[in-house]
Amino acid sequence: MFQEPVLIGRKKEIETLKRVQDSYKSEFIILYGRRRVGKTFLVNQLFDGQFTFRMTALANATTKQQLLNFHTALMGFGPALADLSPPSSWFEAFQLVIKLAEKDKRTRKVIFFDELPWFDTYGADFLSALEHFWNSWASLRNDILLISCGSAASWMINKLIRNKGGLHNRITERILLQPFTLSETEAFLQAKGAEYDRYQLLELYMAMGGVPFYLENVQVNRSVAQNIDRMFFSPTGLLRLEYDSLYQSLFNQSARHIAVVEALAQRPRGLARKELISKAGLSEGGSASAVLNELEHSGFIKPYIPFGKKRRYAIHRLTDAYSLFYLTFVKDSRTQGEGAWLARLNNPQWRAWSGYAFEDICMHHIDPIKKHLGISGVYTEVSPWRSQQAEPAAQIDLLIDRNDRVINICEMKFSVAPYSITKTYAEQLANKIMAFRTETNTRKTLFLTMITAFGLQPNQYSLRLVKDALDMNALFD
Repeated sequence: MFQEPVLIGRKKEIETLKRVQDSYKSEFIILYGRRRVGKTFLVNQLFDGQFTFRMTALANATTKQQLLNFHTALMGFGPALADLSPPSSWFEAFQLVIKLAEKDKRTRKVIFFDELPWFDTYGADFLSALEHFWNSWASLRNDILLISCGSAASWMINKLIRNKGGLHNRITERILLQPFTLSETEAFLQAKGAEYDRYQLLELYMAMGGVPFYLENVQVNRSVAQNIDRMFFSPTGLLRLEYDSLYQSLFNQSARHIAVVEALAQRPRGLARKELISKAGLSEGGSASAVLNELEHSGFIKPYIPFGKKRRYAIHRLTDAYSLFYLTFVKDSRTQGEGAWLARLNNPQWRAWSGYAFEDICMHHIDPIKKHLGISGVYTEVSPWRSQQAEPAAQIDLLIDRNDRVINICEMKFSVAPYSITKTYAEQLANKIMAFRTETNTRKTLFLTMITAFGLQPNQYSLRLVKDALDMNALFD
């Protein structure tokens, strides 16, 4: 029986897992996403007490060690099989899973392999054995729910989703588990007893994003600034020590992935592919494409296709809040200890970072922005735009191109008080809108939309130029 869990968010994922649990046929589900995002927790919460078999792979283990680990897990679920020797191969191991499942009298047999990529050691033939298990037995039944989790998104996609061998088109559902939104982060911390206001929640999200494991380590009886001090600037802080292991756990030859992330951290507004590859010290070709694809599929970077351009002109941006914060303030910094974060507030480095971080949050929360603009039901395309004219070149980081002949030109400004449009900034905005209309030859109506933390300070310029003004509360919807 499917357990109705008490979980924050994850509504679509829960609906999918409930649907496959109630399915009339066998299902092969893969669940992937970055490390610490809550994949294992979600599956364990939903199917607690219902597993026919479950096991978690060992990191950096040999095939023999993985098979011993399998045998240990098997004894926990099938005591009658405990007298058997550890299997000598994965083909033999899956035969034992079959024996275990055939003894299970429940109408649905839930089989869960966690951290699936770690099983695929050199020469182990794990993937071939998995293919044989599914094609020759599980798929021929109507009562098997096979769930596979993995943090290494590139492996999950290339080896399973894009498999050209025996698992081609065998995956029946795939779930990419994303970090929490601002709304989910608020609900998660409130469930822990936090009483932070939304500005404090925004500040926390800008520093570490919506990764549940990071948020779980927030001490709600301490301020956001104190938590950032403790987690980032303490010598043994969780997020001070997370950075290197984060990428090493996800990617082979992770130095290449780190080089891309660090190149983008230096240029938060993004880089075109050719420039990014050059700055990261990579060689143009398939290996560079693989690195970019792996980072994109894992949620660390995102390509934004400029307005009116094709994908080859995409601008890649670093979208992982934690990595941007760490590389801006923590890496190579000698500042440590209590008060380290408060000492940095409002200095030029903080002002530059907070602007970029707020922009990224806005670009991750397009749906609530559309809702507050009253266009949830309107088809839209989101893109940046940069003038091709001589300096100073106009740049728009967020355009919402609507199917009702309107384009919202979004300006995102972070401040600690209502934002005031000055005469100089008003002239820049007017010139930006004119440049966009002239260079793109668009005939659509252009609406200037301001998205700020505390809203706009009304004045003659805001009243004349701005069609819509949203504050941070819109992002929490």
